[in-house]
Amino acid sequence: MILGCGYVGCELARQLQPDYEVVGVRRSEAGLRTVEDTGATAVKADVTEAETLAAVPDADWVVFAASSGGRDADAARETYVEGLRTAVDHFCDRGTVPDRIVYTSSTGVYGDRDGDWVDEGTPIDPETERGQVLMEAEQIARQRPIDDTDGTVARFAGLYGPDRYRLDRYLDGPVTEGHLNMVHRDDAAGAVRFLLDGDHARRDVVNVVDDEPVSKWDFADWLARQCDEPAPAKQTIAERLDDPDLSDAARNWIGADKRVSNTKLRELGYDFEYSTYRAGYRDAIETQCG
Repeated sequence: MILGCGYVGCELARQLQPDYEVVGVRRSEAGLRTVEDTGATAVKADVTEAETLAAVPDADWVVFAASSGGRDADAARETYVEGLRTAVDHFCDRGTVPDRIVYTSSTGVYGDRDGDWVDEGTPIDPETERGQVLMEAEQIARQRPIDDTDGTVARFAGLYGPDRYRLDRYLDGPVTEGHLNMVHRDDAAGAVRFLLDGDHARRDVVNVVDDEPVSKWDFADWLARQCDEPAPAKQTIAERLDDPDLSDAARNWIGADKRVSNTKLRELGYDFEYSTYRAGYRDAIETQCG
């Protein structure tokens, strides 16, 4: 059962079928139709409204992939902390409890590391309110489930894939320095299926990121070469932060530079469909750049 069956959740639903019966939960009619298009059973409920979860059937696995819609930290807390707590308490209080709960978090919990490598053993101490929200939600996922239910945290890097390639952002420039940590949508979903299907990472954390974090400048130049376009303009982080119109959230995101390791996921045995951006962007380049 997938709570918040959206961009990654719908792909996960497709990958789990026909081997498993899948229920996708959304709170809007449009979202329900998207779930139905995957072949999964669509159920209307909202993780922030406990009474609506009664409509959701029992499940062996619960994947919490709900999104706050990119809104502010208060909205993030309502979804990721209060919504996750509500969902965990609800399903773990049933007569038949789930065996696994997977919470899809973000590598944003690492904050700024000045471009250094981080892995699951790196202590996290988020400096932003949104990062603190994500950290608190991770603690709920790992610690709150009862003895018969094991929680897992899957930390997604930056998602890309169909409808989210955003080539123009890098081709048009200016491109701010730093590193990109990415994972294709199909691998984000594939990794969650792998963790569940292979019974991996119970009560643990796993980074879901591809093999090659890349400099934003190098990525933009590579993309320009593939599209036979001139190299885009570049700017330093300091130059970008000089913009007085930047929101606090944007400033925090721009300044958070790190490289995220996927060694743990690889050692568990996951085989990527798109192991680097070169493979993952190929279809988009052929479609948009000819």
